[in-house]
Amino acid sequence: MPRGRSATYDDQRELILAQAAQLFARRGYPATSMNQVAEACNLSKATLYHYYKDKSSLLISIAETHVSKLAALVAEEEASTQTDEERLRRFIYRIVEEYAGAQDAHRVLTDDVRFLEEEDRERVLDKEREVVAGFARAVSALRPGAPSDDLAKPLTMLLFGMINWMFTWMKPSGKLDHAAIAPIVADLFLGGIGAVKSPDYAAIKAEAEADQAVAR
Repeated sequence: MPRGRSATYDDQRELILAQAAQLFARRGYPATSMNQVAEACNLSKATLYHYYKDKSSLLISIAETHVSKLAALVAEEEASTQTDEERLRRFIYRIVEEYAGAQDAHRVLTDDVRFLEEEDRERVLDKEREVVAGFARAVSALRPGAPSDDLAKPLTMLLFGMINWMFTWMKPSGKLDHAAIAPIVADLFLGGIGAVKSPDYAAIKAEAEADQAVAR
């Protein structure tokens, strides 16, 4: 009989992905070897190949896992009952929240998808397009009388321009963390610089704890 997977198999795969994402993000995908990934995971190279057949499969898994989570949260918020503004604010909050715990994976998605084979790259990019399309629909809904809004996509890309590059300057240990910056992004995008309010850190902490309780 074939041997079944151990109870820790999926946990080990996640650990490998996290370590590989960190190495790819810091060193770059081309400069990182499977030997280095194995060393970072305290595994032999042979054991690493038991989980992932090559470096490309690691990159595919990192990119697909990250972008699939983003697409799932967009679909979840689109299915909820909210006002148009509440929906866009929730989109912004949740995607910034997701980035907070996946900065390495996000950098890999941003920088390294170009190294994938065309079929794999297009599959990842299709998921990214789903995310952008969901945001564009939320943006368009806030522009009355513009159901076929030609500006929805450009406005969405401007919004992502604020969000996608936070990892280059934000310090996770700083006072202005991802939970605090999300409403600032929403205020700035929706109302301009005059609408931006100083963060209410107590309220932000309470909302984050409530979301964590729901997730559990």
